Amino acid sequence: MKATLSISGRGLIALPAKMREAAGIRPQDNIIAETTPEGILLRPAVTIPIEIYSDERIAEFEQAEADLADWFKTHSPLATP
Repeated sequence: MKATLSISGRGLIALPAKMREAAGIRPQDNIIAETTPEGILLRPAVTIPIEIYSDERIAEFEQAEADLADWFKTHSPLATP
């Protein structure tokens, strides 16, 4: 699929709906633009959500680690129940 697009004075490009649908690009998705020997390549970006840990969440992790360390003090990791 090919399309002739215009670039606004602010450098914005509007992709036609059929082209977005064919590429699986939805509103608010991120795309990657990179230069290639043939021109500019646009492709969907894969984004992975991350969690920013609060002090309380870090304390939960530390407590879980301490609980696990206590458990290993009294149990053999190779023992079967």
